[in-house]
Amino acid sequence: MQTDKKTNQTTTSAKQSLVSILPEGLLVDRNWLKNKKFNRPLVDYYLRSGALEAVDRGVYRRSGPPLKWQHVVYSLQELGFAVHVGGRSALDHQGMAHYLPMGKRETIHLYSENTLPAWLQRVKTNADFAVHRGGLFATDAKALGYTTLPFGAWDWLLNYSTKERALLEYLDDLPGRADLDMADKYMEGAATFRPKQVMSLLRLCKRIKTKRLFVWLAERHRHAWFTQLDVTAVDLGSGKRVIYKGGVLNRRYNITVPREYANGANEDGTGQPLF
Repeated sequence: MQTDKKTNQTTTSAKQSLVSILPEGLLVDRNWLKNKKFNRPLVDYYLRSGALEAVDRGVYRRSGPPLKWQHVVYSLQELGFAVHVGGRSALDHQGMAHYLPMGKRETIHLYSENTLPAWLQRVKTNADFAVHRGGLFATDAKALGYTTLPFGAWDWLLNYSTKERALLEYLDDLPGRADLDMADKYMEGAATFRPKQVMSLLRLCKRIKTKRLFVWLAERHRHAWFTQLDVTAVDLGSGKRVIYKGGVLNRRYNITVPREYANGANEDGTGQPLF
């Protein structure tokens, strides 16, 4: 009986020690625990006692409520990965969502220059993750177009693209995963975009197609900030870009767009598909 009491006291002490170091919801690896002075035998003890649970091979958390996707993103940040929520996810979570699909799991779009760990796609949360590698912007843009949003009782700061950067990220997937109708709705709601940030991002954006789509949509909606852009200072490349096969050509920006977005005719007045 005395032995059981001593064991229970030791287990309680271990849990209290872990609680003081490891916030609930945070995922960590062996290196993180080692840096916090938890050696392998102690980690193994925590696992046996139930104070710690293995989420995946070499990845741990305190036992507790189900994980949310925000826990995972913040954990990646704390483990040293340069990662941010971007594209459609950043737009939606900053108030630009037009509708939320009912009964469907949310897909969170993550952007990173790093190769993110394989366990990201295996850990069970309330969402799925779509990972995008970097390359849309020149390296000078690494500190441009980011913001943070707080999450949870601890106000953990998650990295997000600003709305301006997020829309460029979203457009970069067209005509693949992203959808032009949705992009048009996002641009319709972009009245508060900041022209200086838009100009800086356009100058540093490396994708000609993406820049042309952005300025075409911006001109289409005629927001006040569009008049403050110097589009001539943006490298829009040369030659035509076939965005939609069978579309009509917008001659100002040399991109093919669906007929319904071109008022039924291209700029030479023929109304015939050019590609």
